[in-house]
Amino acid sequence: MKKENLRDLYRVNEKIRAREVRVVGDNIEQGVYPLTQALKMAQGEELDLIEISPSAVPPVCRIADYQKFIYQQKKRQKEQKAKSVKIVVKEIRFGPQTDDHDYNFKLKHAKSFLEEGAKVKAYVFFKGRSILFKEQGEVLLLRFANDLEDYAKVEQLPALEGKKMIIMFSPKKTGSVPKPAKPEVKKELVKEPVIASEAKQTSEDIDSRNDEKIE
Repeated sequence: MKKENLRDLYRVNEKIRAREVRVVGDNIEQGVYPLTQALKMAQGEELDLIEISPSAVPPVCRIADYQKFIYQQKKRQKEQKAKSVKIVVKEIRFGPQTDDHDYNFKLKHAKSFLEEGAKVKAYVFFKGRSILFKEQGEVLLLRFANDLEDYAKVEQLPALEGKKMIIMFSPKKTGSVPKPAKPEVKKELVKEPVIASEAKQTSEDIDSRNDEKIE
């Protein structure tokens, strides 16, 4: 949005046309007021009356500093723009008779693309008379979808478009791909050491009992 258009989005003070408005803001008594009274409330705070929701009935107006309000709106737009992610589509091409080595190589790349958040467009290209093998191409793409089940959602099932049979995938949410379980570490039983004093006392008791028997 252009800078000059941002100011045009909001009517302020005397430019507001409604007879009454719902007033919101900090440190004020919120409610519905005649426009003239709302303007006096804003003037009393040395602030502006800004129409932020003109389609509401009655329109909603905020009492705030107009310059700060516009600055905050610009800042919010920049943050939203920074958060917006461009959709990247990666293409993977197969032949109707792709061997296992080539298939696994492309499967590995597809998983990597999906983990990065990109969409994947996989297709089988039929050159010349190879269009006769379109059923074989469909089976290959369905196998591809099955092998990507933990990484992607199928947006479009295999469909023939000209000389291409196309299938579309979108990535699953982060954290949906199951991680391999960590091997359990067995803890060895540790025997408690015999305290020397206890061992000595035990041997003395035995000697004492033996002396009694001898007597």
